[in-house]
Amino acid sequence: MSTQAVGMRGGRWAAFQRQLQDRPSLVLVGVLLFLVLLIGIARPGTIGGTWVANTILFAAPLGIVAAGQTLVMLTAGIDLSVAAVMTAAAYVAASQSYFGSIRAVILALAVGLVVGLLNGLGVAIFRVQPLIMTLGTGLVISGSLLVYSLQVSHQGPPAVPDIVRYVGSGKLLGSIPVSALLWGAIAVIVIIGLRQTGFGRLVYAVGDNPTAVRLAGVRGWLVLLVTYVLCGFFSAVAGLVLVGAINAADLSLGDVYLLPSVAAVVIGGTSIYGGNGGYAGSLVGALILSVLSSLFTLLDAPDPLKQILYGAIVVLLAAVYVRTAGDTG
Repeated sequence: MSTQAVGMRGGRWAAFQRQLQDRPSLVLVGVLLFLVLLIGIARPGTIGGTWVANTILFAAPLGIVAAGQTLVMLTAGIDLSVAAVMTAAAYVAASQSYFGSIRAVILALAVGLVVGLLNGLGVAIFRVQPLIMTLGTGLVISGSLLVYSLQVSHQGPPAVPDIVRYVGSGKLLGSIPVSALLWGAIAVIVIIGLRQTGFGRLVYAVGDNPTAVRLAGVRGWLVLLVTYVLCGFFSAVAGLVLVGAINAADLSLGDVYLLPSVAAVVIGGTSIYGGNGGYAGSLVGALILSVLSSLFTLLDAPDPLKQILYGAIVVLLAAVYVRTAGDTG
């Protein structure tokens, strides 16, 4: 290979790195459109209004839980209890539907707020490592939920409340998923909150340099506490949307969303070391993972192959971001 060809390749790579650094969301949108194109090639006629609506509908739970995970990861943490919170919120709502939809929804959201508060207290006040704290909390939730399910088993099988089912699977004008509107509202709030509010700037500051935040007299512990509470709340909302879409609750409903919730954030460009990234990228990351799942299903790919390809893509994109950060740091 000639020196000129090597130089051209190096120039294209440098240009790609600059685009990834300056406009990560645009690059991710390009990846998303490429995957959609692959689906169109693999199964002509698949892409259409119905497919788009269904893809967004099933991506909504992942996108919503990724909102909370993004906030936590921006503070250099990680929440491994999100899947357990999703399951618990969904099961509590379904088991309490006999007493009214409003009560069921309030109790389900309360689960997320309480768990988020416990995580926040452990991480922010008692300085427990986030990975350990949230892993332990998730295990406690799973065990408690099993006990709870035995206590309410006499009520019969859990029934999803009508309002939850409408939010999770309903469509406006016959094609617009209600969950997409809820997801869109959450996305606007999170993106604006991170970019244009004092709290958002503090979230980045805590993740980037917690020592400087403390020396500046800012209550960094309070920022962490609120961040984990919000993560718990968004996880509960995601659980409600998921159980509404599936219309059935069980004790492992949210398990498959744990690693994807982290992967969507990493693919979206948020640093695992905190202080860099945002929810716009995580939003597109959630769509990318959902389209990938759709592609694998259309190709009848076996589960082992799905796991290999899924992991390879996550590692590849994470490596690209690390390389970019290293070259520009």
